Amino acid sequence: MSVEQAILEAVRELPADKQNEILDYARRLRQESPSVQPRRSGKGLWTDLNIALTAEEIEENQREMWKTFPREDI
Repeated sequence: MSVEQAILEAVRELPADKQNEILDYARRLRQESPSVQPRRSGKGLWTDLNIALTAEEIEENQREMWKTFPREDI
């Protein structure tokens, strides 16, 4: 049984006034909890810029960036 199921089962057995107390407490807990905002992807950040790169362009840029990188295997 999950925690959620156990809580639901316990709450169902309580009288209505106690259920309302639990509801108020749960609302307070939710307000006190820091809200975690999902991070936006890089793609989502650039959508309004109308940037469209192809895989070939990305590979070409990577080759250009790494062509002067020192290699030890040469």
